[in-house]
Amino acid sequence: MKLFNISVSVVSLSIVLLLGACKYEDSRSDSSDSEISNETRASLGKKLFNDVSLSKDGTQSCASCHDSDHAFIDPRQNLTSVDGASPGAVSTGQDDMSLGDINTPSAAYTAFVPEFHFDSGEALFKGGLFLNGRASNLVEQATQPFLNPVEMQNTMENVVASVQGKYADSMKSLYGENIFATTEAAFDAIADSIAAFERTEEFATFDSKFDKVLRGEAAFTDQEQRGLNLFIDEDKGNCAACHPVPDIDSKKEDSLFTDFSYDNLGVPKNELVRTQNGMEKGYVDIGLLDNPAVDDSALKGAFRVTGLRNVAVTAPYMHNGVFRNLETVVEFYNSRDVLLAKNPETDDLWKKAEIDSTKNKDELGRLRLSDTEINDIVAFLKTLTDEKYEHLIP
Repeated sequence: MKLFNISVSVVSLSIVLLLGACKYEDSRSDSSDSEISNETRASLGKKLFNDVSLSKDGTQSCASCHDSDHAFIDPRQNLTSVDGASPGAVSTGQDDMSLGDINTPSAAYTAFVPEFHFDSGEALFKGGLFLNGRASNLVEQATQPFLNPVEMQNTMENVVASVQGKYADSMKSLYGENIFATTEAAFDAIADSIAAFERTEEFATFDSKFDKVLRGEAAFTDQEQRGLNLFIDEDKGNCAACHPVPDIDSKKEDSLFTDFSYDNLGVPKNELVRTQNGMEKGYVDIGLLDNPAVDDSALKGAFRVTGLRNVAVTAPYMHNGVFRNLETVVEFYNSRDVLLAKNPETDDLWKKAEIDSTKNKDELGRLRLSDTEINDIVAFLKTLTDEKYEHLIP
């Protein structure tokens, strides 16, 4: 099989729902008449995404945990950082004390995640936002951090009041004069605007080295090519079983290196996080089974298969941020079930899965990859980095 006739079509995402002029004036800036007349749901969403006043104490915005300069992850250090240079395994709430239990995923490319659904053909749950799919789509996801008692810790009423006080004209122009007639309608419009911003090209540039190679604008090194071959090879890494590699005809939603399914990888508990975030003793994160739409106990501990774009610059890894290096992740897939195999970050034996009974034993755990082959796969994964984040590659 010729492995390199694969491509991603790169088409600029259009800003959605461009509407007419509105008399909007942001008290924080001197917007020109031209800027006001060009207000869109996406441009308003960008302001809301970066507005700290939408949190309880005015200290945290969406951008605090999804930093556009760091591939839309949370680069901040906290008590769950394993060293002085690493981001926290989980994010800090707006009170600067509360800690989550799940690693904050990148918001890049999330516009292409399909709605949560059951694929009857494959008999699998797929899609949805958050790693347990509890938000069906991007708009629903945008509502939840505001109200989360660990994250922004606010109320629907306070969020709407803050937006009405600062962006009323813009909201009315974009969503109708009566948008503030009910708190619920206004809150949903706020989320819709943020989702519109997240659908812009700022979040999904498709301009990595991988994309350039596909378009004939660059070439892989020998090591990167070997890494791709191993990534695809069913008898070696077989990574493409869950992280399919797009070809020349792939749609953007099929070009994120994920099949959007759910799997229990056998990830161990992040003991540092549990020590610091105050979760009750014996707490277990049951993953997808915590989704109200799911009642199959065989899915206990499963989390959505994440896309791999920008994976080299979005550490720490796994749903709970338990690993800080990409090489460790590949080694975990490689030797999780090998007797006396060790975590290279700690030099300790791999720890038992938080939920061991349902972990995937068929596709990972004993891949028999050499150190050189692991390094080759990592070299390939680095080519999935957007151009503007290449300087962040370790």
